[in-house]
Amino acid sequence: FGKRDPKHYGTVTLDEINNRLIELGKELGVSVVHFQTNFEGELVERIHKAFEENVDAVVINAGAWTHYSYAIRDALAILKVPIVEVHMSHIHTREPFRHYSVIADVAKGQITGFGINSYLLGLRAAWELIKDNG
Repeated sequence: FGKRDPKHYGTVTLDEINNRLIELGKELGVSVVHFQTNFEGELVERIHKAFEENVDAVVINAGAWTHYSYAIRDALAILKVPIVEVHMSHIHTREPFRHYSVIADVAKGQITGFGINSYLLGLRAAWELIKDNG
C-alpha cells in the first residue's frame, strides 16, 4: 500500500494502517497482531498458527488471493472465531474477476471500499462479534 494504484488504494502505507489498527486496538482494549506476506504458503501457515494460539478473531485482506486461493479459504475454515474480510477498494465495482471471494463463505462479513477505514471497521466488527459471544 502507498505505492500501487492510488486511485483504488490511496496513498496510505501498510505501516500507517498497522499503526492505526494498534491505536484502535488500545482504545478497544484488544491486542492487535499484524502479518503481511507476499507468499501464499506463509499466510496459510500464519492462519494455522492463529488456530494454535487461540486468537479471538481474524481480520483479513487476502488481496488477489481472495478471488482464487482455496488454500487460504480452507485454512481459515479451521478457525472457530469470527473472520472479517476487508478490502480497501470496492471489489464489487471493479473488474468482474474481483467480484467473487472464495473466502466470503467462511467469513462473518465483508467490508469493502472504505480505504483504511475498511480495516478499522473490520477491527470494530470483530470486536463486536467477540463481545456478543463472550
